[in-house]
Amino acid sequence: MEAIYNYFETIPPAHRSIILVSGIAFFWILEYIIPLFQLKYSKLRHAGINIFFTLTTILVNFPLAFLLLKTSDWTIANNFGILQWLPVMPLWLKILLGVMMLDFLSAWLAHWVEHKVKVLWGFHLIHHTDHEVDTTTANRHHPGESVVRFIFTCFGTFVVGAPIAIIMIYQALSVILSQFNHANISLPKKVDEVLSWVIVSPDMHKVHHHYKLPYTDSNYGNIFSIWDRLLGTFMKLPNSEIVYGVDTYPNEKENSDIGALLKIPFKPYKSPEKMDVKSTGQL
Repeated sequence: MEAIYNYFETIPPAHRSIILVSGIAFFWILEYIIPLFQLKYSKLRHAGINIFFTLTTILVNFPLAFLLLKTSDWTIANNFGILQWLPVMPLWLKILLGVMMLDFLSAWLAHWVEHKVKVLWGFHLIHHTDHEVDTTTANRHHPGESVVRFIFTCFGTFVVGAPIAIIMIYQALSVILSQFNHANISLPKKVDEVLSWVIVSPDMHKVHHHYKLPYTDSNYGNIFSIWDRLLGTFMKLPNSEIVYGVDTYPNEKENSDIGALLKIPFKPYKSPEKMDVKSTGQL
């Protein structure tokens, strides 16, 4: 465990890129072998749009990375943050607690806020306008949302008092698990259900991509599913009833145009409709 910790403490940027690309490649191949939906679309063209937003995310985060490092260094130097105030514990437990708290504050909370604050929802909408959800959708974020997510990551680091190694471990897991739960793959129902008690499984997250409320406002988790279960935002919906997209922006052609997508946050807010949950066959 100490070797892993030391590795992530000084992980080269190239290795982080390999994790990102390897995850996409692995789940991309798996989508051909065990697809959940036989989606009729050009995977290459679809991936091109989402990879564009992946690159903008990298471009946003790269110059800001020093702020995250400075935040982490300050908490360690000033003995500030939850991890710094807890008694001495085994390294594996420290990593687990650190990753869990970062997952809640930097991912779950950020995601929840983006759905509740109209101006932030405008940026997050780009993620929900994907009508063909697959592993590349995980990285489909407007540059403005990338800034918001970075701010929440710094906030989480500050509150948790997370060392840089734990931040890097969290971010690596976040990338892989997000690619996993967005992937268009079909797991045995029992396996998916068991996984969903610990981590966000593919079937669990697909519900979040249903085009109408209240399902759009459920299952916000990224790594751990516990937050949605504890906070009452966990929902189920059979795969056969899931329709991808978002009801306020139903035009698939416009939602495949990068220029149009970049402009969405600056358009007037559109109020979504809410489904009758009883009529959906909720599990």
